[in-house]
Amino acid sequence: MTVKALLVAGIDIGAATAKAVVLNETKVISSHVMPTGENVKKAAESVMREALGKAGFSINNICYIIATGYGRRKVEFANEVITELSCHAKGVNFLMPQARTVIDIGGQDSKVIEIDENGDIGNFAMNDKCAAGTGRFLEVMAKVLNADIEDIGSISLNGFEPCQISNTCTVFAESEMVTLRAEGENRENILAGIHSAMAHRVAIMGNTVGFKNVVVFTGGVARNIGMRKALQGRIGKDILVPENPQIIGALGAAIIAKHKQLLSRT
Repeated sequence: MTVKALLVAGIDIGAATAKAVVLNETKVISSHVMPTGENVKKAAESVMREALGKAGFSINNICYIIATGYGRRKVEFANEVITELSCHAKGVNFLMPQARTVIDIGGQDSKVIEIDENGDIGNFAMNDKCAAGTGRFLEVMAKVLNADIEDIGSISLNGFEPCQISNTCTVFAESEMVTLRAEGENRENILAGIHSAMAHRVAIMGNTVGFKNVVVFTGGVARNIGMRKALQGRIGKDILVPENPQIIGALGAAIIAKHKQLLSRT
C-alpha cells in the first residue's frame, strides 16, 4: 500500500485575522493571512483554500489539520483543536529554537509565554479580558488620531517627548487622546506615549513569568516597530521578530499536526 505523502496544515482563527500554514516533512510550503470578518466559518474555509491554492493542493491532499485561536472550534474540517498557547510555543521553537520567552500580542489578547528547548510551556500570563495591551487598543487610538494603523509605529519613533498616558483602559484613554490633541500636543509624542503605556502593561503582566533570553515577539502587533522598541525599553532586552509574525500560531498548529502524523506512522 502506498503511504500518503506527509502534508499537514495549521489554521489559526484570531479575532482580527485568520491564518493558515501548509507544511510538508521539512518546511513551510505556503501560508496565507486574511481578515477574519464576521463569519468565522467562512474565514476558515477561505484562508485554508488560499493557502492550499498557493501550494497547488486541495484539502484532500492534507493528512491532518489542527485548528487554534479563539475561533478554532468553528473550523469544522479540522481534525483536532489545540490552544493557541501551545501552538505559539511550538511555532517559535521551530523558527528560533534558542527562544525562551514569547511575547504574543494579537487583536484581542496578549500573552507572555516561557518555553524550553523543546517548545514546551513552562509558565505563562495572559490578558484576554481587557482591550488594553492588545491590537484593538492601538486600532482605537490610531482612529482617534486620524492615523493609519500600519503607520503608527514608525510615527511614534519621532516622538522624542512621549506623553504620559495615565489611562490604559481603552474608553478613558480615548478621552485622554482627545484632550491632548485639544491642548496642541503633536501626535508623534502622543503615539510614543501610547506605545510606552501599552508596553508597560504587557511588561507588568510578563513579570509574573519572567523575561528570559532569547525573547521573541509574535502576533500582528509585532509588525509595529514602535511597539517593539517600547517593549525593549521596558524589559531591558533585545527582542527578535520572525519574518512573518502573524502566522506563528498556525505554524505551531501545523508542527504539532506533523508530529502526530509521524508518530502514527511508526
